[in-house]
This record gives sequence, structure tokens and C-alpha cells, in this order.
Amino acid sequence: MMKQMLKYIELKTGYSDDGPAWIAYVEFSKSGRTIYFNNMVIASNGHGGGRNVESGDIYWVTGVKKKGSNRHVFGKGKIKIESKATKEYLELTEQSQIDLSRFEIVELEKTNKTRFNEIANRKT
Repeated sequence: MMKQMLKYIELKTGYSDDGPAWIAYVEFSKSGRTIYFNNMVIASNGHGGGRNVESGDIYWVTGVKKKGSNRHVFGKGKIKIESKATKEYLELTEQSQIDLSRFEIVELEKTNKTRFNEIANRKT
């Protein structure tokens, strides 16, 4: 089984600091350079950024801040939080409930890793 971690993920392509954002569990490849999230594969650049292997879109992937302030100071918009991640998020941020004025609780897709392995092998 791949290692799962709670992360903050934000789409940067086409946005400044207010792109669609999620707090969710991601899985890492054995090398730790590939991130599996919401039926996407993000190839990490090792510095918090990464590129969706299918679309080429750039994402910011970072740890969840204990103060709950993951959005950039000038960013706006609700952050989608994976329903199964709410308990760990609340424990990490020492909150008793999700602030629905800042977050939207969502279900995310499981990543079909077989499909992405086929894509990667086609490109080589």
C-alpha cells in the first residue's frame, strides 16, 4: 500500500492565488516524486510544485498548516476538504468543527493508477 498523507493542493495554472483548492489525502509513488490525487497524477518538482501528467496544469502541493491558513493572503474562495480527511484536519488545527464559510466538504475520486501507468509507458 502506498503512503497516504494529508496535503493542501491548489491549481495554479490560469489563476493567481485563488485557484480551486483541496485539503485531501494524497498517495505517493515509491520514489515520492509522483502524487496521486482525485484521479490525477501530479509529477512533483521537489519544491512544492508539480505538473498534472495529462493536462500539464501546474499545482501547488504542501502540508496543511496548523493555523488553517493555507490560502495565500490574497487568495479567496472556499477550499474543498475531503470528507474522510475532516477528522484529521480538525485534530491538526485544534478546531471542533469545519467552518463551512471557508470550506466545502466533498467526496473525491480514487485515482486509477493503471490508466496512468499506460499513459506513462506510451510517452516513453
